[in-house]
Amino acid sequence: MILHDLISLDVLRVIWWVLLGVLLIGFAVMDGFDLGAATLLPFVAKTDAERRVVINTVGPVWEGNQVWLILGGGAIFAAWPPLYAVSFSGFYLAIFAILAALILRPVGFKYRSKRESVRWRRNWDWALFIGGAVPALIFGVACGNVLQGVPFQLNDMLMPMYPGPFWWKFLALLNPFGIMGGVVSLAMLITLGAAWISLKTEGEVQKRAQAVGTVSGIVTIVAYILAGVWMAYGIEAYQIVSVVPANGPSNPLMSEVVRGGSWMDSYAARPWIWIAPILGIVGLGLAVLGLRAGREGSTMIFAQLGIFGVISSVGLPMFPFILPSSIQPNASLTVWGASSSQLTLFVMLVCALIFVPIILAYTAWVYKVLWGKVTVAEVTEKHHYY
Repeated sequence: MILHDLISLDVLRVIWWVLLGVLLIGFAVMDGFDLGAATLLPFVAKTDAERRVVINTVGPVWEGNQVWLILGGGAIFAAWPPLYAVSFSGFYLAIFAILAALILRPVGFKYRSKRESVRWRRNWDWALFIGGAVPALIFGVACGNVLQGVPFQLNDMLMPMYPGPFWWKFLALLNPFGIMGGVVSLAMLITLGAAWISLKTEGEVQKRAQAVGTVSGIVTIVAYILAGVWMAYGIEAYQIVSVVPANGPSNPLMSEVVRGGSWMDSYAARPWIWIAPILGIVGLGLAVLGLRAGREGSTMIFAQLGIFGVISSVGLPMFPFILPSSIQPNASLTVWGASSSQLTLFVMLVCALIFVPIILAYTAWVYKVLWGKVTVAEVTEKHHYY
């Protein structure tokens, strides 16, 4: 027996669906506080020294956190090629906007302190704000559109096609429910960023971050609950009538899909997934209470648990759908019809089992070495700070 035959194709598909979720949640939890801190920069830090403090809370770690985004993109490319093709072509302008914003982050870190000019530094501060707020907003908009279904088609050669001009693909994302998803995402990451700044700073910066984070946390919870009600009663779900045969070929067009019902029907079929929204609301609620009480370490953990629950509550009800099609339901991408081959998934799994623990161990070591608060005295006295 060939080694990779020990695990069936369908089992590998489910494993990589779980791993993709883990990588995306890892990005939100690890790089999310970078985005949130950058978004808060112009508002919680009033003086140049205070802004340098906020920047230096994330400056030494943001590049390592960015690894999770690269791992997630790589996993989509290798494990789910149709998903990569459909999403990257359909969300082209949105992804371009995200990358352009993310590029501002390292440039801002490196160039901000090159000149003493107040105007120069203030402009770079707003560039860092854009680098944090824009990706946080667009990622949420994308999630809102995934739940509704994306207007793509697949021809007989499985090539994705979108109706209308290329710029319409981007404007179509800015629908009411998509914007609601963006609000949830932005407020959620601002809360996480506030928890991080509270953990890593002291004095007035910490107090301002706790005050802003308390408000953004409440906004997140309210918007998340409203989005859940909207999803239950205003968003039509997708149902599989017939699916690709067990361990069958990866061809989305081999499944029969219809629109109907609600994503909330999944909670009735699999009651255990209620743990996701409950964890999201409870985690964010405890984070808000922690920010109000001035607690630091536990608040950060609760905020991360809340994010874990919120993102899980998107993926779990949709299973086995990954990216539904709103205009050609049979072209919808599912776990069973959009994966790579059995050998590819097995080789990738072996690599993941080897390298992901190494990444986790190295990340833990880095945070241990860099543990502690960043103070105004440190950033003004030592030249190696940003």
